[in-house]
Amino acid sequence: MAANFWTSSHYKHLLDQEDVDMVNPLDKEKGITLEDFKLIKMHMANYILKLAQQVKVRQRVVATAITYMRRVYTRKSMTEYDPRLVAPTCLYLASKAEESTVQARLLVFYIKKLYTDDKYRYEIKDILEMEMKILEALNYYLVVYHPYRSLSPLLQDAGLNDLNMTQLTCYLANIVGITTSIY
Repeated sequence: MAANFWTSSHYKHLLDQEDVDMVNPLDKEKGITLEDFKLIKMHMANYILKLAQQVKVRQRVVATAITYMRRVYTRKSMTEYDPRLVAPTCLYLASKAEESTVQARLLVFYIKKLYTDDKYRYEIKDILEMEMKILEALNYYLVVYHPYRSLSPLLQDAGLNDLNMTQLTCYLANIVGITTSIY
């Protein structure tokens, strides 16, 4: 990975906002509007966050998982790739990529615990099969450059070394990452 964002391969793969917020033609045929598309992505980001809290992974894993999910839906439709399966699979894949591995069976356990609705009922084999599909959809490109590494030196340069300021900036980075359509 590059030493800074501007020279990284992640920067070279960035998309414009209108490319990220484009509804796939297959989804349009099913009646999904741009507003629906954005709401589904936000709901699935919250779903990832709830699961991550249960399995106790770092915020970096959550941010990576959300980025993977958003990258998938720039290439694939929601009718082809069910968001209720893509979201936990992205968390599973992100936990591997960020070296904070979570077992698929643990994710399945917490999905069943959090959601009694049959629409969320997936088994381990479903997550493992979707993992390969997501890897293909991402063209096996798993690099995500997060702002967390840059925050500490920036705060030191600004003379803001106290713990409260560090926590606040991390919180803001998390909020921005979850609520915006970053690629």
